[in-house]
Amino acid sequence: MPVLETRGLIWPDEPACAATAHALARRQGLRSAIVELRGPLGAGKTTFARYLLQALGVQGRIKSPTYAVMEPYELPDGTVWHFDFYRFKDPQEWEDAGFRDVYASAGLKLAEWPEQAAGLLPQPDLCIAIAFAQGNTREACFAAYSALGLDLLP
Repeated sequence: MPVLETRGLIWPDEPACAATAHALARRQGLRSAIVELRGPLGAGKTTFARYLLQALGVQGRIKSPTYAVMEPYELPDGTVWHFDFYRFKDPQEWEDAGFRDVYASAGLKLAEWPEQAAGLLPQPDLCIAIAFAQGNTREACFAAYSALGLDLLP
């Protein structure tokens, strides 16, 4: 997959992560995008996803889909599908679970640990790689893979 453009951000603290999620939620095309969240365990993928879902209007408790693999959220302006493929042992599990049909449906697809379904996921519009930096600081690299992804860059 050719990367069209990348941009990096430094999150010195959790409020900076939240601000980025809120800014992304205001982007016009997000609700039809495929967004991948990458990074090591504990880097902040689920934290970012929670802030993004809250900014999109999800009310109440936002569960990590680590065990359920997928959590759907129905919003007035569309569906958000939050995936966590961490527990996949074989990429074929994605196909066996019927996620090809979910990915083909309308709505935002937000996937943590997409590498666990390598080769089966469609090309993302945007990939956000979160990495540990000094202290509680995180580095976030945003990579656009489509015209929509370019529109979503911070």
